[in-house]
This record gives sequence, structure tokens and C-alpha cells, in this order.
Amino acid sequence: MDTDEALFERLCRGDMAAFDRLFARHERPLYGFIRAQLGGDADAEDVLHDAFMAVLRERERAPSMRSFRAWIYEVARHLCLNRARGRKRAAAAEEALAPLPRAAEAATDERLAAARTARRIESAVDALPSQLAEIYRLRAGGMSYEEVATLLGIPIGTVKSRAHEMVRRLREELPE
Repeated sequence: MDTDEALFERLCRGDMAAFDRLFARHERPLYGFIRAQLGGDADAEDVLHDAFMAVLRERERAPSMRSFRAWIYEVARHLCLNRARGRKRAAAAEEALAPLPRAAEAATDERLAAARTARRIESAVDALPSQLAEIYRLRAGGMSYEEVATLLGIPIGTVKSRAHEMVRRLREELPE
């Protein structure tokens, strides 16, 4: 099985089948990460596609990398930050208009309970300091401590201590 880095090198040499394999390998976990960063599905698919378009653009420059996975998550993270900034600007403009009520969605009791739990977790994560919330979202997206350290440009020990603090705070916030 080819590594991500080997597939990217093949892509840089023009092998589009390598791109297809990278996409298939990273589509679902990266989509989950993006959804968590953006707080839902609204723009997640667009950001996912933008991230993979960046892969196609960057193959021309063939950046040297230690971890393709960390690199594409970094690209997605920046795209999410840009999208969030755009949302804030749009929300401020829309706030001047009369807000429209949101329709409540019908669901079974089980789905409602799962949605409540997910909202409680997301609220607890949102209440964390941004450094800890970011660690949660990256780890929930399937990244290893090493990949998180590479992406954020911090020592692995710092990632682990932040993860430990994040878990401690979430346990306090979300008693069983």
C-alpha cells in the first residue's frame, strides 16, 4: 500500500489515479473535521472540495512534506477559518434585517437525545479555550498527536498536555 506521500509524489508526476486514491483515503475523515470546524454541513462539502483543489494546484510546486495528512488538514483548517470569517461578516450584515425563525426538525426520541448530547458536547467544546477546542477537533478528525504537533507547529508534549487538560475540562463540564 502506497503512503500518502508516495501517492502525492506520483500525482506531482501527473498520475491522476494517485489523486483519486488520496481523495478516497481522506475524504470522509477530512469532511468530518471540516464539519466540526464549521459547526455543521452548510459549507463543509465546498471546503472539502476546495482543499482537494489546493492539492491539485500545489502539485505544480511539489512542496516537500513529511506528512501529506497533516498538510491537507492544515489547508482545510485555513479554509475553514476563512469561511468562518466570511460567515461572521455575512451574519453581521444579515443581523440588520429581521431574523427569520428557524423551523424545528421532527425526529424520533432517540435522534433527539443523540442530537442533544451532540449539542452538549459541542457547547462544551466551544466553551473551551480555542487552543484546547482545536486539539479536540483535530483529534476527533483522526489525527495523531504527531500530526497535530506538526500542523500546529508545537512540540508533541504540548499537544499531549493540552489534550489532557481538554479531557479534564470536558469531564467536569459533561458529568456522566
